[in-house]
Amino acid sequence: MIINLLSYSCIVVGIVFWFWGTFPLLGKRSVLFKLHSLSVADTLGSMSIIVGLLLKVPSQWSLLLLALISLAIWNTVLGYVLAYCSNSGGKDGR
Repeated sequence: MIINLLSYSCIVVGIVFWFWGTFPLLGKRSVLFKLHSLSVADTLGSMSIIVGLLLKVPSQWSLLLLALISLAIWNTVLGYVLAYCSNSGGKDGR
């Protein structure tokens, strides 16, 4: 019973992070700020959902752990690549 409650709590927190990350997109801040806010909130939300699934279905721990690691690496690298591309576009006048 407690595991189910904790699992659903993690999933709900993950969904809240997803929505929380989209709100800065509506603001008037820089593109890099918006990208950073979105990627951090999306990563934390997705990781929280995966932890909730890990608590719900512990028999699939190896796949869910692989998903957690892949998510952390992929989102970090993608954020750096997008930030680099947006910065280099402004330097050469394009």
